[in-house]
Amino acid sequence: MTWTFRLGHLLGSELRVHATFFLLLAWVAAAAWAESGPAAALDNTLFILALFGCVVAHEYGHALMARRYGIKTPDITLLPIGGMARMERMPENPAHEIAVALAGPAVNVVIWGLLIVFGASTEMEALADPTNPQDFLGRLAAVNLFLAVFNLIPAFPMDGGRVLRAALSMSMDRVRATRVAATAGQIAAFLFGFLGLTSGNLILLLIALFIFVAAQAEARDVESRDLAEGLHLRDAVITSFESLSPSDPMHVAAQTLIRTTQHEFPVLHGDGRLAGFLTRQALFRAMAEGHNTHPVGEEMEEVPALPLSAPLAKAMDALQQAPAVAATDAGGHVVGYVTSENLGELMVLRSRK
Repeated sequence: MTWTFRLGHLLGSELRVHATFFLLLAWVAAAAWAESGPAAALDNTLFILALFGCVVAHEYGHALMARRYGIKTPDITLLPIGGMARMERMPENPAHEIAVALAGPAVNVVIWGLLIVFGASTEMEALADPTNPQDFLGRLAAVNLFLAVFNLIPAFPMDGGRVLRAALSMSMDRVRATRVAATAGQIAAFLFGFLGLTSGNLILLLIALFIFVAAQAEARDVESRDLAEGLHLRDAVITSFESLSPSDPMHVAAQTLIRTTQHEFPVLHGDGRLAGFLTRQALFRAMAEGHNTHPVGEEMEEVPALPLSAPLAKAMDALQQAPAVAATDAGGHVVGYVTSENLGELMVLRSRK
C-alpha cells in the first residue's frame, strides 16, 4: 500500500502506518484545542494513540490465530478508520475462518475486561463527551467493547461477515456464501453512509466507503479463485515478451517501453534466469530523477518465480504482494510471466463461457 511508513517488525509482521493517520491526529488535536484548550488536545491525542494501540492488538489477534493454521501475515497497516492485517490468504476451512475472524474482537473484549479490573468505568456519559479527560480508561474500555460489537456485525468484510460467510459455506458453496455476506456488507455500507450524511460524520462515511469497496473486492477474489480451480500457471502465462538485462541503462528500458505494450519487463541474466522485474512506475520514477544512465539492475525489484505446473491459485496469492510472477521451466529459465491484469482477463473470459 502506498503512502505508508514502516514502524517496525513485531511478532512476525511488519507494522506500518498510513500517512492519513497523522492527518487524523492533527484534526483531533486541532478540534479539541479550539473547543477546550491545549489540555483537551493532549488528552484527545493520547486517547486516539491508545485506541489505535488496541486496534493493533485486534489485528494481531487475527494474525496470530491465522499463524496457527499456517497462514502468514506480512504486514499490518494503521488507517484512519482502523487497521488492516494483510494475510497471504484467508482460511478456506470454515472452522478455521471463524476462529481467525473471532480472534480480533476477542482481543478487544480481553482489553475491556482488563481495563475494568483496573478500575475503569464504562458509563456511556464518559464516551459521549470525548473531550472529557475525567475517565480516560473508562472511555478506552467503552470503545473496546464497542469495537468488539461493531466488528461482529454480520456483514462482509466485518469480522462478523466472515463468520457469516464461514457458517454459510458449511451448507453451500463458498462463492455463493461470499456473495450473500458481501451483499449484507453493501447493505450495511449504505446504512452507514446514510447515517454519515445525515449526521455529518465524515468517519462514518469513510467506513461506509471502505466496507462497500472491500465487500466487492472480496466477492470478486473468491469468484476468481473458483474460476481458477483446476488451472495451472501455464494456462495464464504471457509468453510473448521482451526482456532486459541487469546491465542495460534505463534509457534503453524507456525505449523498450515506448515500442511495446508491456507495462513491466522481466530482467534476465545471460543464461535466462530471473534477476528481477522492472515496472513502469519504477522506470518513470528513475527517469524523472535523471537516472537515465543507471543500470536496470539498480531499479528492478524482486518477484516470485513459480514453475509452469504450479496451481494458478498459488500465483494469485503471490500477486497480492508483487507486480508479477515469473514462470520458469524445469531448468529454472524464465519462459513467461503473469500479472494481475492478464489474470483478470483470463477470469473474464472463463466467466463468459
